[in-house]
Amino acid sequence: MSSAPVVEKTPDDSSKLKTFLSILRKFVGVTDIASVRFSLPAQLLEPRPNLEYWNYLDRPETFASIGKSDDELGRMLEVLRFWFTKDLKYIKGKPCKPYNSTLGEFFRCSWEVPDFIPEESNLPGVDAEKENTAKDENEKVKISYLTEQTSHHPPVSAFYIDCAERGVSARGFDQLSAKFTGTSIRVSPGQHNLGIFVNIEKRDNEEYQLTHPHAHLGGLLRGALSVTVTDTCYMTCPKTRMKAILQYMEEGWIGRTQNRLEGVIFRYDPDNDTTTKTKDVRESDILARISGSWHGKIYYTPAGSKEAILLIDITPLFPAEKEIPPSETQLSNESLKFWSEVTNAITGKQYTEATKLKQDIEERQRQRAAERKEQEIEWKPRFFTGAVTPLGKPELTEEGQKVLEGIRAGNYTLEESSVQGA
Repeated sequence: MSSAPVVEKTPDDSSKLKTFLSILRKFVGVTDIASVRFSLPAQLLEPRPNLEYWNYLDRPETFASIGKSDDELGRMLEVLRFWFTKDLKYIKGKPCKPYNSTLGEFFRCSWEVPDFIPEESNLPGVDAEKENTAKDENEKVKISYLTEQTSHHPPVSAFYIDCAERGVSARGFDQLSAKFTGTSIRVSPGQHNLGIFVNIEKRDNEEYQLTHPHAHLGGLLRGALSVTVTDTCYMTCPKTRMKAILQYMEEGWIGRTQNRLEGVIFRYDPDNDTTTKTKDVRESDILARISGSWHGKIYYTPAGSKEAILLIDITPLFPAEKEIPPSETQLSNESLKFWSEVTNAITGKQYTEATKLKQDIEERQRQRAAERKEQEIEWKPRFFTGAVTPLGKPELTEEGQKVLEGIRAGNYTLEESSVQGA
């Protein structure tokens, strides 16, 4: 008869980081530690699946508001407002390491949110009276989300976001590249991660590509993790011939962290897009300037004006709660159910048991990969048409489309996957 798992002492954050750092030191000089196979002990992990943790809808109402403006500049500003809220989890909480996703694992959820945000009427092309009416009626919209781990080597997941009432959707591949410098981890988008592609169906299918900046995970030596960004990112819409460049400013050595950013929105030529720095944008092409703190208030100033208008105030915002399928309707390879035994062991402080369960999953995944290789079977995702294709913009399979429709309707019934990766 096996003995019950032992409840163990929970390591504090400082000792967790020391252990994590000792593991990372083995990878100094490795080009991409995200692609290296190594297993962390359970006590270093946040008891959350990566697919559930990693999404861009910390404030889904900003996504639902995209496309409301009748003005092209207004719509670019709506896209930027969504961009500034997508990573609230890092601003309001501490960075953490969730479970590595397994091949074929998937996650689905939704949000039902008011069809209104306070700064909505600050944008050109938005009918303030109409939006205030929507606020009074407390009208709500639903945003549906589906993501699947489509590749294990390299680790890539595909996602699709849909707000049917507003006619706005988004998709992309998530893949990270990470390099340990000795004092921090430099995180970059991987080769298959070309950003977030936002589509506004009701605006003649305007498509916006939002590219991710490089970030640094620091504080390893101090024992207090923090995320800093000192890079440039871009938002482009070929149909409106409009582009935004955002520059996350480098912090000074002395003084309080400001998390400042500056940017410009300007007219560009999609067929000859060579402008990569704000200083190189011609004054005559500028439509608006962006300024502020990505941890606080962000403003835009229209060309020809000196008045900075509030675009979004991050200060009072926190990540919104997800609506997830009832446990009894979740499949065995659906993230929360798939990792439930590991999660229960970690939350029960049974770290040795959790590590064993996690290693069992990893070994099962390796065995199934070896079997597919031996039988020359290529893995095919269930809800997306390709593991890393089409380039940057995953497409839903017929079954993936049905899953999204089910999320919208609150119908989560789904047959078990016939083939599983782990």
